[in-house]
Amino acid sequence: MKKLLLPVILCLVLVMSACGGNQEGNADSGSTNASEGESGAAQPSANAEAATFTYESENGPIEVPTHPQRVVVLTRFLTGNVMALGVPLVGVDEMSKSNPFFEERLKDIEAVSEESVEKIMALEPDLIIGLDEITNFEKFQQIAPTVTFTYNRLNYLDLQLEVGKLLNKEKEAQAWVDDFSARTKQAGKEITEKLGEGATVSVIETFNKQLYVYGYNFGRGTELLYGDLNFSLPEKVKEATKADGYLALSTEVLEDYLGDYVIFSKDADQDNSFQDTEVYKRVPAVVNNRVYEVDAKSFYFNDPLSLEYQLEFFIKTFLGK
Repeated sequence: MKKLLLPVILCLVLVMSACGGNQEGNADSGSTNASEGESGAAQPSANAEAATFTYESENGPIEVPTHPQRVVVLTRFLTGNVMALGVPLVGVDEMSKSNPFFEERLKDIEAVSEESVEKIMALEPDLIIGLDEITNFEKFQQIAPTVTFTYNRLNYLDLQLEVGKLLNKEKEAQAWVDDFSARTKQAGKEITEKLGEGATVSVIETFNKQLYVYGYNFGRGTELLYGDLNFSLPEKVKEATKADGYLALSTEVLEDYLGDYVIFSKDADQDNSFQDTEVYKRVPAVVNNRVYEVDAKSFYFNDPLSLEYQLEFFIKTFLGK
């Protein structure tokens, strides 16, 4: 009887051992699958780029798209900064659209304003950019992340670096700043060698029948002329524009505020009759043919694209290149 039971017992032992082995195998397999579920190929890579990141804006941290594809810019002062970094635009302000220098690039982009909330909503932007104290700011925040900048808070180079941070294009922005700075400094060195130290230049423009002269960092090429290009502001202009950045001029005092050279940011649609006055005609810069006219609508801004255009004009004008 014992001999008969022995084979049966052995069989049972073998079966139980096999089951135990399968359970361990299943347990190991389950452990492996769980591991894959946590960190395997089926899950996003730990190095995958997030869809958004936190940008430290003037108003505090805000979640913005890592790679914005539908940007609306509500101010002429920032359109070119975004364009220079190759970020797609779907809406810009009317003045940017009418800029002859931007016209071709923006021909298919919608013109919008701070008042056109519904139109902007229909564009489905993923990022909205404007100046501080923007109208309808709260409404825009409900449409897309909305970031504002304070005008003239940063110089033109630092502003481009800041826009680069916002658009996740810091390397590109820094590369442009480094290259442009090197070129403007070289141009300034050559201009000083040719014209001498202390050459003065005035930047003027007419608007609503009023003539204005501008100080540093007020567009129209002033950032370059009074920066790396080494021109000086006439002393009276320097003092008079210290507070507001510009001064309204009467024809009678033109000679006191126009320097050795004059950049006339001319808008053909404005009243430019001061050029016909005897006072203007006897100004030394006029007598010496040192007044250089530029298209006001193209020369107005201080973004990277406009600055490249201005630098090219100044190099050609003052160095003949």
